[in-house]
Formats: sequence, structure tokens, C-alpha cells
Amino acid sequence: YLPLQLPTKRQLDLLEDDVVAELAAGLQNRLDTLREEFPSLPKSIVTREDITAGKTAFAEIEEDFPKLRDKYLDQILPEAYATVKNAARRLCGSTVDVVDNELPWEMVHFDVQLVGGIALHRGMIAEMQTGEGKTLVGTLPVFLNALTGLGVHVVTVNDYLARRDSEWMGAVFKYLGLTVGCIQNQQAPQIRREQYLADITYGTNAEFGFDYLRDNGMADSTDNQVQRGHYFAIVDEVDSILIDEARTPLIISGPAVISNTEEYRKFKGTVEQLVKKQNHLCNDLANEAKKALEDGEEEIAGRALFKIKLGQPRNRQLLRFMEDPDTRKLIEKTELNCYQDAQKKELFALKEELYFTVDEKGHDADLMEMGREFLSPDDPEAFVIPDLAEAYANIDADLDLDEDQKLAAKETVQKNMDDQGTRVHAISQLLKAYCLYEKDNEYVVKEGKVIIVDENTGREMPGRRWSDGLHQAVEAKERVEIERETQTYATITIQNYFRLYEKLGGMTGTAETEAAEFHDIYKLDVLPIPTNKPNQREDSNDLVFKTRREKFNAVIERIKECNDTGQPVLVGTASVEASETLSRMLQRAKIQHNVLNAKFHLQEAEIVKAAGQKGAVTVSTNMAGRGTDIKLGEGVQELGGLFVVGTERHQSRRIDRQLRGRCARQGDPGASQFFISFEDDLMRNFAAAEKLTNLMGRLGMEDGEAIEHKWLNHSVQTAQKRVEQLHYRRRKYVLDFDDVMNRQREVVYGYRNEVLNSEDPRELLMEVVERTVQGQVQHYMEGRDDGQPDFMELLNWVNLTFPLHLSIEEAEFQNRDVEGNTEFLLSKIHEAYQRKVDMENPEFLDPLERHIILNAIDQKWQEHLYAMDSLREGVQLRAQGQKDPLVEYKMEAYKLFTSLMDTIDDGTVHNLFRFTTVQQMDSVLADAPQRASHAGNELPESNVAVSGTSSGGTNADESGLKINLPKRRPIPKVGRNEQCPCGSGKKFKQCCGRTTE
Repeated sequence: YLPLQLPTKRQLDLLEDDVVAELAAGLQNRLDTLREEFPSLPKSIVTREDITAGKTAFAEIEEDFPKLRDKYLDQILPEAYATVKNAARRLCGSTVDVVDNELPWEMVHFDVQLVGGIALHRGMIAEMQTGEGKTLVGTLPVFLNALTGLGVHVVTVNDYLARRDSEWMGAVFKYLGLTVGCIQNQQAPQIRREQYLADITYGTNAEFGFDYLRDNGMADSTDNQVQRGHYFAIVDEVDSILIDEARTPLIISGPAVISNTEEYRKFKGTVEQLVKKQNHLCNDLANEAKKALEDGEEEIAGRALFKIKLGQPRNRQLLRFMEDPDTRKLIEKTELNCYQDAQKKELFALKEELYFTVDEKGHDADLMEMGREFLSPDDPEAFVIPDLAEAYANIDADLDLDEDQKLAAKETVQKNMDDQGTRVHAISQLLKAYCLYEKDNEYVVKEGKVIIVDENTGREMPGRRWSDGLHQAVEAKERVEIERETQTYATITIQNYFRLYEKLGGMTGTAETEAAEFHDIYKLDVLPIPTNKPNQREDSNDLVFKTRREKFNAVIERIKECNDTGQPVLVGTASVEASETLSRMLQRAKIQHNVLNAKFHLQEAEIVKAAGQKGAVTVSTNMAGRGTDIKLGEGVQELGGLFVVGTERHQSRRIDRQLRGRCARQGDPGASQFFISFEDDLMRNFAAAEKLTNLMGRLGMEDGEAIEHKWLNHSVQTAQKRVEQLHYRRRKYVLDFDDVMNRQREVVYGYRNEVLNSEDPRELLMEVVERTVQGQVQHYMEGRDDGQPDFMELLNWVNLTFPLHLSIEEAEFQNRDVEGNTEFLLSKIHEAYQRKVDMENPEFLDPLERHIILNAIDQKWQEHLYAMDSLREGVQLRAQGQKDPLVEYKMEAYKLFTSLMDTIDDGTVHNLFRFTTVQQMDSVLADAPQRASHAGNELPESNVAVSGTSSGGTNADESGLKINLPKRRPIPKVGRNEQCPCGSGKKFKQCCGRTTE
């Protein structure tokens, strides 16, 4: 049930008879094997025509293959799984070379792992606890489905794990006679193609997704496409990839035509001064609040403290004020009063007393009037975007201006508006960079580069960039080189990429909390797999402290208690900054420890592996997807096993469960406890503030005292659910918009692949010509505004587009109707094109004709993506007019897409006589440099960046991309007054030379 791999019709015509006979015999054998199930297949394949007929018949039955494959695989599943388990048993005692290390093979599948393997084969998510052997479970369905020969993709969270698993689990597959490939970042296209040709291919979701975009949006021939289909994928750490990273669309981008990096340098200093001004203002407000509280003026104190919360929510003095339950109540009361007012006059008045406001939940910062005056004291209109329609109307109404002056005035207005919009955008992004993006939390600076830190795994994401100028703003803030902004060339969301697969399965330790989203988005059901041995972990209630300082002191004390007995401790933190703070405190306490965060990710596996040894203390950022088991050292079981300390509740319950799951693997003992404070981001922004404040007041918490209660655990989980719902809405919002793009992408990529795989691309080319000519003839003869035919305009379009050089007398348009003129022009175009074809190298005609269409598709698609980006940004403002942005986006996107398909046809027709398989003459290069740039040996090299964007927007690694045309055979030089080589019989300057001028 594999697809056919045979030459095209034109390639068959060029092959020798003995080669054709060999191909015919191979196709005959293939059809004979299928004839029992499909008796109508041709019985005799001998000639070229038989091969073409056989290919057509095969294409008609291919849609039945998936059901037949599934039926067969279900039949052989027991034997296949038994074979894999037997192979694992036979490998015991041998060693395997894994990432340049010799590892002994000592794994044989448990019975519960076989259940997990069945779930994966049936397209489900197998939820298996940490240490239950998810990696080994994957070998079962991977082997079974790889027997189809269609290729199985195993998706991991990073390159290291992809390589490790391909070599480690690859030992089983190779023992059973299958081939294994591995995709790594920066691999050359030819190597990638070889890896995808293997029966099983390991790689990351980003590499698979970017290869799909390159194959479908950039490859100029099937030979340059590396992937061979999307049959079956198994996703390791499926929640991390399909949920957490799903907010980040994959984007291939290149340098933007217009880049505003200078604006970030220009306004960096001013915005920095503005932030300092706000800091001073908030400190003054804190002093004012302190004095008001001393004088018993609670209303004044409440207003001052609430203003600090609006303008600087992480202000240290504000956090100290909030340690007192009464003061906390006062702030909450003031906030409640402001938001209860339907007009919100008081709220707006308070905001206007600040330079800017910060919204941590919405991840946004908003400039106020005071801030605008500070940034532009001499120009009150500096932040007002002019109404373009009104400005144009005023220009048109000015009777003193002629048409040229009006056009110049409109261009000036447009330029001023663009400049103003650019300035406002740069300042807005700089404000976000200074107020919301903290070094060693959201990013690190290394070797003069701003590197994003993954909020879920704590890993660096080198090469990825926030989009929309945010990354440039952070670079300006950190005084590193500001890189040029980029423009989208191709994009797809994680959700829509994985929907491409015929079958999809996944495995993780934590999926139940997101089961609804998995079902809604991916049609995946979650099946919890029982542990091989009972879980012995003891999870204690959270300890809640008033301040972060008290919390960290308590963590150090607990670590010291465990360390004195020799019990290993794993400490999970939410940021690089927190891990380094704890590290400094441990150093002062003279406790030996290891640190694993975004700055030390290269030592990841070694640090994690050693975390279970006696006396070990390991401080780590989020443990999601670490992929390395923590095995207990000698004597550790008697001490209670590994003790896991969480220093902060993560916004997602899954991340907390992943941290807890690092201990008590395979029935080992273990324990866990979270230490949190009221100053933590989750507690400040999403917890039930009023209830917590009342509890603090009721208990009368002293410094250093902690609360431990089940109700608090419930309150924290409620806060986490709120955040998860918020993130789900954001992911769904991204997906809803991308679904519109996805339908367009499917049409364009489908058309592109039809061109690449067409038996005869000339048929497609002529279809476009006929469609376009008919549309233009109808337009000029029946579709003009005055209802009168415009034969001269039609003649101009014909002669500008095709080298026909008709005169109005030769054309005689007035003597025919629309259909007659269409047929007349098509016959002339076909004659001219046949003369052109006779001059071409027949070996390269297929690639040339494909390229004519592909060039138009790619150029217009990139322009369309730019227009869609602009539309998506602009359509959000329509919400203020009580319109649904998504509905508006769908309507406008449909209009743009209709226009796109028309412009692709126009571009194809325009290219028809402007590409050739022969070397261009020196005279043509001198007279027509524009044409030479299209028809040279090599298209212009594009510096293509591969990227991923999140709600803030992110981009990924960079690579160069070339699109090469076949080599051309040289022809004699032609002067402008000599006969044109196209065969028209006219002078070159009056024929092809004229169309290039």
C-alpha cells in the first residue's frame, strides 16, 4: 500500500526503451500484488501508454489504502509487539553507543507498557508516570507502523533527546532490521532527505514543522522536498509540545523590506528615563501612603497604594505593605470601588496620575497622558494617528491643487502616518521590554545575544525571537546589537501541523488536566496507564508564607535538615533568577549543590542523573521534559528517597505534577512539598485575594510563620485553573485565526504540490493562460464601467503580456464576440509558445514550466502573508466598534484570498515568455537587467530565517536557502537589429527585447 514512484509522462518519452521495459515490469508486479483486492486493475503493462494508464488506475484506488493498512496492522499487532519485547530481552547484556557513551541494555517491556503501546497505536495519549518507561513504550507502535514502509515520526522536545532516543531505542529497531534516522538543527537538505527516507525518524516538533513549510512553500522540485508524507507520529511529552508550545506558531521569515531598528535606539534612552520617573513617582506614593496610614487617612493611603499597583505591580515597598492584612484589605477595597463604577471615572482619573500603567495578567503596558507629555513635550499630537480617510478627503476637496499636487500631498500624509505609527509602536514595545520582561526570567543575555528562556521547561531557545519588534526592544534595553526585523515567508501553528498526520499518538506523565483540549483540538483521548509498582510518594500540603524572603529562608532550613541526614533534595524553581538566588543562599549556608537552569543546560543530563545520590542537592528550573531518570543511590531508600521541594506554584498544574513526579519512580520511596508566598506572581494575580487576606488577618501571621491547610491547596489549584483557562482561550484564539489561514494554505500548498507532481505541467500552464485570457477579454469587452468595449486597452494588455505584437488591424477584435476573440488570442499564444518550446532544451522543459507557475505562487503568496499579518493586526481595533474581530478577519481574508488566486494567474501568464532554459545573451543582460534577474542561472539568494512566534511572538534558527534553475546551454549572441531567436521572424528589439524593456 505504498505510493508509486515513477517518471512523469514527458520523462518517460525521453527514456530508452530498455529502461521503459524495466519500469513496466516493476509496475506490472506491483499491480499483480493488488489485483486480488482490486480486480479492475490493468492486466498487461508493456508500453509507455500502459504505464500511464497503470498510474491512473493506481491513483484511483489509493484512497482505500488507509483502511486496509489499519486492518492488517491490527491483525499482526500481537505478534509485532511480542517480537519487539523478545528483541529487547535478547539485547540484555549488550551495550549500546548512546550520544558517545556506552550504555548497558537492561530493559524489557512490562505488561503495563504493552497496554500503553496499544493505546498509542490506536491514536490515544498514554498517560504514564515518570520512570514508567515511556521511551521504551514508544518502540512498540513505532515498530508496528514502520512495517508499512510509509515512515514513522517520533517527536521529542529537543535535539539532544532526539539523538539520544534514536541511538538508544534505535538498537531495538536495527536489531529487527529497520532503519532509523534523526533530524538535527542545521542539517543540510540532502542529509535531512536521507533521514526521512528511514523507516523511523526522530526529531523535534520545530524541525518537522519547518521542513514541512520549506517543502511546501519553497522547494522548486520534488527532489528538493525532504519529507515523504505524514503517516504516523508519536509525540513524547505530548502536553509540552501540543499544549505549551501550541501558543507559538512556526514561522519561516526573512529580512523585512523596511526595518525600524533605528527607532529602538533612538527612543531607548527616553523610555528608560520615563521608567525611572515612574519609579520615583511610585516611591513618593509609598511615602505618601505610609504617612497617611500613620495619620489614619485610609482613603488617601488606599488611593496611593492602588496607584502603585497600577503603575509598578512588583514594587518592593508595595509588596511590603501587602504583608499587613489590614493594608492589603485597604488596597483591595480601593480597587473594588474603582472597578464597580460603571463609568470607571475614578479608575481613569487614577491612571492619568501615572506616566504609564502595567497589566501583568494581560502582559501589556499602556502610556498615559503624563507619559506622552514627558516623551514629546513640544508636540501634543505626537501620539495621535491621523485619520487617513479624512485627510484624503480634505486634499481632494482643495480646488487649488492639481492632480499631481494632490497625489504628492496624499503621499506626504501617508508617509507621516507611517512614521508616526512606527514611532508609537517602537515606544510601546520598549515600554513592555522595560516593565514586563526581566533578565534571567523571560530571557538571558549570552555572547551579546538576547536568548529567550522557555517558561515551561526553563531551557534556552537560541535563535528564537519575539516578533512585532519586541525582541528588538529587549535588545535595545540590554545594549546589544539590534538585529533587523523580519517578514513572514511561511507559517503554520503546531495544532495545524500535527493535524496533517493520518495517525497521531502521544505519551506524557501529565495529560488528564488538559484532556478536554486534547479532544477538542486534536481528537485525542487520554488513557491513564497504571504504574508497574504502587506509587510510594508522600505529597505534603503547601506551606504558605507572607513574603518571598521568608519562603526562601524556610526552603534553606528544610534542605539543611535533609542534607544533615544525607537525603537527596531536588529543588524546583520557576526562573533562572530564583535558582541563582537559592544558590547564593545555599553557598552562604555552606551546602554543596548543583544548579541546572538555562545557563547550564549543556550539563543537563549529568546533573539530573546525579540528583538521586546520597547527600545531593540539586536546584533546577522547571523539570518538564527533562527525559532523564533520577535513580536513587545506595542507601537512599532507607532515608526516605528523593525529597522534592517546589519553591513556587507554576501557572500550570501539569508543571507542578511533573516536578513531583521526579521522585518515587518504580515504587521507590519519595516525598514532595511546595513552599509558596503571597508575593508569588500566581498568588498576586490569580488567587482569591480577598479570602487570602481575610485568612492572614484571622490567623495573625507572624514573620517567618507559615500556613498549612488543605483549603489553601484548593485555592492555589483554583488559581491555576484560571490561568490554564486563560491560556487555553489564547491558544484557541490563535488557532481560530490560523484556521482561516490554514484553509488558504491548504489550497496554495495543494496547488503548488500539484505543479511539482504533475505529469505534464504544460497542461496546468495552458489552463492558467486560457482562464486569464478569457477573463481579460470579457473584462475589456463587457466589464468596463461605461459598458462599451475597449479594444485598444485589450490590445495593449495582450502585447505587454505576450510577444504577439499585434496591431489593431491584425487583431480585428470588433468582428468577434468574447468567445471568438478568446479563441483567436489563444491560438496566437499557443503558436508563439510552441516556437519558444522548439528553442528550448527538452530535458529541462518540465522544470522550466513548473518554475514559471511556482515563481508566481511564491511571490504572490509572500505578499499575501504580509497583507494577512497587517489585516490581523488592524482587525483587532474593530472590537471597539462592537464587531467580532474573527468574523471581520474571515470576511476580509476571503476577499484577499480571491485576489491572491487571480494575481497568481496573472503572474504566471506574465512569466510565460520571460523564462528560458538557455543562457541569456550579453545584449539582453545589458538591455534588460530585470529580465536577467528572473532568468539567470540562479535566483537571488534569500537569507531565510526559520522562526516560531508566541503570543509575544518568537522566532527560531537561521539558514540560507537557494532556488536553482537547471543549467542552460549557450546560444550565439544576438544584436538588437538581428532576427529574434524565439522564431517569430522579427528583429530582436521589436520582439522579445521589447517585452523586457
